[in-house]
This record gives sequence, C-alpha cells and structure tokens, in this order.
Amino acid sequence: MKEYIAYSGEAFTVEWYFDSTGNSDAFNYYNEQSDIQKRKLLMLFKRIGDFGKISDITKFRNEGDQIFAFKPQPDRYLSFFHSGKKIIVTNAFAKKSDKLPKGEKDKSLARKLDYEQRTNGGSYYEK
Repeated sequence: MKEYIAYSGEAFTVEWYFDSTGNSDAFNYYNEQSDIQKRKLLMLFKRIGDFGKISDITKFRNEGDQIFAFKPQPDRYLSFFHSGKKIIVTNAFAKKSDKLPKGEKDKSLARKLDYEQRTNGGSYYEK
C-alpha cells in the first residue's frame, strides 16, 4: 500500500507523487535523509498544510510554470498545487548551485502532467 499523504492539514494535504510502477523518487529521497532533515521538511509541510502559505521564500518558492519548491536546506522538494486542496511533491534533490536545474524542473512538469492524466482517468489512486 502506497503512503500518498505526507501531511494533512486544515488548508492543504501534502502528498507524494507515485509513478505508474508505484515508485516515488521524492519519498525515497526523504526516507534516506537524517531525522533532522526529515523534521525540517515536515515542519514546512505542517506550516503550509495548516496555514495555507509559507511567506519566507528561503523556505518555499514559486519556481514558475506552476512548480513550487520546499527548501529545507540543502534539499529541494519540487511540487505543484492540485484541486481538492492538494500539494503533490514530485521530486527531490540536494541543491548544488544557485539556480534550479532545468532537468529537475522538467521532471517535475512531466510528473505533474502524468498525475493529472492518471487522476482524470481514474487510475492514479489505489481503489
């Protein structure tokens, strides 16, 4: 059974994206992190889930093209907003430069499209 929900709050539910084979790169990346790094990310999920926003751009930022980044230093978790008060976390990586790597953003955009197609088709969530 996949654990889609990372955090559920009053304003938003934060979920991990899973591909059609049941794999989640972002969730796997998270599970490999130290307890301190996990706590940093979960605090960001809790803040946005409970209050609906994170005003500090050093912690959460619009990266354009409807992609947003949770930024628990030095990691980045890319995501997008979806109807039903959901935020879907698509991929994660360790930040190595000042700019967002194009390949990571492209991966997030492709997963956003895949998620939307599979949810619209009724095949994303397990029944």
